[in-house]
Amino acid sequence: MLKERSQSFKALFVLSDFFVVVLSFGISYYIRYYLLSDSDFQRQVILPVNYFYLAIVLGISQTLSFLSIDLYHPRRGLSVLEELFGIFSGIIINLIIILALLFFFRGESFSRLVILLFAGVSFLAICLTHAVIRNILWVLRKKGYNLRSVIVLGTGKAALGFANAIQKHSIYGYSIRGFLYGKKKLDLPLQTSSVLGEIEKLESIIKEQKIDLIVYALSHEEGDYLKESIDVADFFGIDIKVVPSYQEFITAKGRVEVLDGIPIISIRNIPLRLGYNRLVKRAFDLCFSSVFLLFFFPFFIVIALLIKFTSRGPIFHKQERVGLDNKSFWMLKFRTMVVQEKQESATKWTTKDDPRVTKIGGILRKLSLDELPQFFNVFLGDMSVVGPRPERPFFVEKFQSLHEHYMRRHAVKAGITGWAQINGWRGDTSIEKRVEADIFYIENWSLFLDLKIIFLTPWKALFDRNAY
Repeated sequence: MLKERSQSFKALFVLSDFFVVVLSFGISYYIRYYLLSDSDFQRQVILPVNYFYLAIVLGISQTLSFLSIDLYHPRRGLSVLEELFGIFSGIIINLIIILALLFFFRGESFSRLVILLFAGVSFLAICLTHAVIRNILWVLRKKGYNLRSVIVLGTGKAALGFANAIQKHSIYGYSIRGFLYGKKKLDLPLQTSSVLGEIEKLESIIKEQKIDLIVYALSHEEGDYLKESIDVADFFGIDIKVVPSYQEFITAKGRVEVLDGIPIISIRNIPLRLGYNRLVKRAFDLCFSSVFLLFFFPFFIVIALLIKFTSRGPIFHKQERVGLDNKSFWMLKFRTMVVQEKQESATKWTTKDDPRVTKIGGILRKLSLDELPQFFNVFLGDMSVVGPRPERPFFVEKFQSLHEHYMRRHAVKAGITGWAQINGWRGDTSIEKRVEADIFYIENWSLFLDLKIIFLTPWKALFDRNAY
């Protein structure tokens, strides 16, 4: 049901962003050639055809960039600052793509200043447009415009979860009029909720309150009234949605698929298992790691010399780790410890002020510079820039028994940084919290989330007390 409204919501923002981007480009052109130029020749030109075509291309590529980072997804409680960051990320991605295309296709000569002005103008214009649209929709909803009245059947966890989701996405215009229970009433800890009585009152409530939608969320404890509810919905010609009662004991996000009309529920929703997302993720990893290795190679040389001249042993430390689908790979790091026996390295946990860490190694660990060679792992496809941190086989086997859901971490490629790391769960910290953060990342992956983690990683590396 939210999907129905969210598609209209998404279409509204896509169209508005396209026109705002084209208009922003026109404003940027005007600033460059009318306000910043004294040339009479330029003043005679309104907008050349080649610039007009570029404006259209920018409008299309900008909306595609926003779609790629999932900017138009229901906001799920995101703050205004996070939406601004999403807009900024989308514009930067679009800017990189356009500048790269202009570099390789030099048939036309465009002003780089116009494009740079466009980035700033479009950011301000899109932020303002989004704020205006959201406020207009919010005012319209508050006034009751295009609201759909909902009656919820159930007073258990499924009904509560649905009510919370509706409150979180109030911009879509659903208003819960009340809750009905089955053979027994369960606790419903919602102050704004209203339990209207037993399910037998459904028909009278539909007539009195002009209900537009029935949501069936009865648990097994409350009884099975699904057929009766569907019959009532059919009689009044209104829509009915079903929230499965067994979602109470499904901890992971599920996904419903249809095969020849048969609904199939996937208990675990892993966006990176989908072909398109996997392609986007790999393309991003390949581009990011290539650029990083190219620009930071001189730093690799400096670090390598420091390690070589301050302690005995190899420059790199190669260690077996467990990654995607529980498969092992060899992860590269700059060596930060004294040379150890293989058994000790593979089975001993690193702790704060570990005596095995060299002086240079301590600095590298504090700044997370020891992780830099892992960009070779990313380039080769063993790892991703962002993902759960890989662990040694000895500890994987140990944690598998001690920590519930630990093995879910291997549903995606291991990463150099991740959601757990920027939230402080690295080093000698809570494994449970780390697993919880990793599962959140796996189930909520988007390119926008990857960009957010990447931007926050340098800050966390410098100021996180657990970075050792």
